[in-house]
Amino acid sequence: MAFEISDDCIACGVCADECPVEAISEGSDTFVINADNCTDCGACSEVCPNEAIGEK
Repeated sequence: MAFEISDDCIACGVCADECPVEAISEGSDTFVINADNCTDCGACSEVCPNEAIGEK
């Protein structure tokens, strides 16, 4: 089960910097997680200042 980023994302980029497998990239309005690359480590969720990242 991969994590996903909600519309609450403020596009700060903290999650992308924290991801150990580079599964997070900048989308058009928010950052997005590539579910195929996500290892479910939760590092991104722990650092998100807006609590916009959760499990699918």
